[in-house]
Amino acid sequence: MEVIWQAILASLSMLLTLDVRLMEVILLSLEVSLSALLIASLIGLPLAACLALTRFPGRKIILVSFNAMMGLPPVVVGLVVYLLLSRSGPFGVFNLLFTPTAMIIAQVVLVTPIIVSLSRESLEAMRYEYHDTLRSMGATPAQAISVLLWDGRFTLATAHLAGFGRAVAEVGAVMIVGGNIDHMTRVMTTAIALEASKGDLVVALGLGIVLVALSLAVNVLVHGLKTMGEARAAS
Repeated sequence: MEVIWQAILASLSMLLTLDVRLMEVILLSLEVSLSALLIASLIGLPLAACLALTRFPGRKIILVSFNAMMGLPPVVVGLVVYLLLSRSGPFGVFNLLFTPTAMIIAQVVLVTPIIVSLSRESLEAMRYEYHDTLRSMGATPAQAISVLLWDGRFTLATAHLAGFGRAVAEVGAVMIVGGNIDHMTRVMTTAIALEASKGDLVVALGLGIVLVALSLAVNVLVHGLKTMGEARAAS
């Protein structure tokens, strides 16, 4: 119990004093996770809308594949991305390994299936509600996708929160492709793993408390924006 209190006091002290190293780690964590979430959304939302609106051969196989990919082992994703970005890999010429960009790529691979699968379920439910209206208006597939994505933006926030949670809590893949380099690729999760391996449980637990508080703050913010948006839409 004493260790927990020491960790709480340590985390509060680091936050109140705006500890430089802590702020650096927090900002990099947010930069990597939010960038990955944005890219995954740009890829996943149109794909989810297409899967929700269209029927074609092989669609069920694609749906099952994306559902299965939601449980991809992060270390395996990290290893594959590592091999692709290493000097002997096909993208080694870009020198992306052990950079924040490599970490973003790994997180995009992990987050995109979550965005696609959860968003597809929400959009498919909306499809039955909007089908007759869109058909009577003669909407093209592109227009129908735009309408569903815009009208379902608040519902889709849940999928984005799940994706953000997956990204910000990731440690295995980012450790492999980022290398946990101080002042370069060290994020909250890798810093916690490092401090725990060193036996500094107070600092590790303190960082864990900050990470949980950060995740809660983002969830509360998104929930508040979603509530305000739904209230304005209803009025």
